[in-house]
Amino acid sequence: MKTPDTRRFIKRLKQFEFFSPSEIFVSRAPGRIDLMGGIADYSGALVLQWPIAAATHVAVQLQDTPAIEICSLASSPKNPNRSFEMGVADFESNGAPVEYTAVGSMFQSDRHWAAYVAGAFLVLMRERDCRFKQGAKILIGSEVPEGKGVSSSAALEVAAMMAIAAAYNIEISPVEVAFLSQKVENLIAGAPCGVMDQMTAACGESDRLLALLCQPGELQGTISLPDELAIWGLDSGIRHSVAGVDYGVVRTAAFMGLRIITELGRSDPRGYLANITPDEFDKNFATHLPHQMAGEGFLKRYGRFIDSVTSVDPGQTYPVFAATRHPVYEHARVKLFARSLQNWKGPREGESLGDLMYESHESYSACGLGSSGTDELVRLVRDAGPERGLYGAKITGGGSGGTVAVLGQRSAVTTIGAIAKRYAQRSGHQPLIISGSSAGAGQFGVLKL
Repeated sequence: MKTPDTRRFIKRLKQFEFFSPSEIFVSRAPGRIDLMGGIADYSGALVLQWPIAAATHVAVQLQDTPAIEICSLASSPKNPNRSFEMGVADFESNGAPVEYTAVGSMFQSDRHWAAYVAGAFLVLMRERDCRFKQGAKILIGSEVPEGKGVSSSAALEVAAMMAIAAAYNIEISPVEVAFLSQKVENLIAGAPCGVMDQMTAACGESDRLLALLCQPGELQGTISLPDELAIWGLDSGIRHSVAGVDYGVVRTAAFMGLRIITELGRSDPRGYLANITPDEFDKNFATHLPHQMAGEGFLKRYGRFIDSVTSVDPGQTYPVFAATRHPVYEHARVKLFARSLQNWKGPREGESLGDLMYESHESYSACGLGSSGTDELVRLVRDAGPERGLYGAKITGGGSGGTVAVLGQRSAVTTIGAIAKRYAQRSGHQPLIISGSSAGAGQFGVLKL
């Protein structure tokens, strides 16, 4: 399947003298707009994810020398190509794969981008017992904007994992690609994300919302958008990163809350906050959760911490109540949102969907994951309202900047343009408007050139 962006990538690949005249494997994975669910993914919530039109391509060719050579093509004339090289043996010690904790120094500073690609080799070695006798040349071309909160890292990880597995003849399903790619991000790149981004990049379908119950990653099928609706992303200009302190603090606070609730012994959430209903939360737990809690006090009182990818900093203060409440209520919001889409009856239903998005946005802010730019974009959408074809908006993904997701009438393109113009006048940043959709890496498959 050769999409227009795939043809562009192949043209650049042929012009760029990187590969020898032998077989090349090409994969493609899109970014995503998080319509509903967001940071509740690591707490077991249902999430609704929209695979966007922009995607990342990765081309892999085996070579006899035991080296991994990676080149990332410039995304614009202002950015130079980036390159990275390492030996396959650098991931081994005494004939066995090294521990994940041993590779951080390989990908520091301006080499960090390469962790999302080269990390696939170590994950396959440790999780699938693969051994790589040949090296590889890897070329990357991405149209997914970085730092915008539309999951450029997951698109890169998934595309790399797909192409590397195909080149080395490793059989791997799209779902497994997603989970292995999450390990690359968590354990090698060092970002404590849930699996929704990778699952969308791997398993998404064009023009359909991917419904995923994150316990830890149960596909619930897809939901088609009513013909009259459209989804857009508006970039705030504030760079987003799930490796940032705000996201990590809120995630840690949510797991602290889960630990406190488990200690109370009045519920069996089966490891996930999302399994607690809002009524149960308000009745049994709300009064027992501190609004703020110092890491040192938590460790002294509760000791054991149950998140595998974050840890409690004794010197940090955590927003325990808001971070714990958010996934409980967000899961309920997303379930209602999904039912409303499936039972679409017209504009009045759209206003109800918008109300749920605004509630989600406010809950993000209560956790400390808002930003002036995303708040302003949400205000502009709300001011335009259903009268101008827009139903709702919310911050996406990890929050603290990045992109705002907007739901509205397909005919509201002019309104979206006007909001982008007004935001540019107020902020000095011309927001990127993200629209369209495309299939995930699993449907695209792998091309052989």
